[in-house]
Amino acid sequence: MKIILKENLKNLGAQGDVLIVKDGYANNYLFPRGLAVLATSSNIKMMEENNRQGALKREKMKADALALSDKLKELKLTIGTKAGSNGKIFGSITPLQVSQSLKNLGYEIDRRKIEVDDIKLLGTYEAIVNLHRDVVVPIVVEVVAE
Repeated sequence: MKIILKENLKNLGAQGDVLIVKDGYANNYLFPRGLAVLATSSNIKMMEENNRQGALKREKMKADALALSDKLKELKLTIGTKAGSNGKIFGSITPLQVSQSLKNLGYEIDRRKIEVDDIKLLGTYEAIVNLHRDVVVPIVVEVVAE
């Protein structure tokens, strides 16, 4: 089934992409959640018109993301957490904690745009921040004991 994505979906595509997916996936997951529409000729024309009108807005968003990425590249986050004597922390560091640390420094970044591997030990790690479709920034995260 041919569909048009209404939102960016990880592992599938970006907003406005025309894709072919299985019927069940489209009917049972994408359509009920409002993530995609059927790729009819009228929907394709409407999407093309929306793309033309939104081009300037997307360029501004990308420029803002690039400006923010320059600031974030040099940033080193320090997150304090409770840890045992062997260096193993209680729980793990999540994207929410990274987002809150960035917020404390004055950067409003949604936790869903942050990817963090399982951090369960004290040390230095890397978090990936997806600011835009084309702008991805690695951030150094240092986990220390409180």
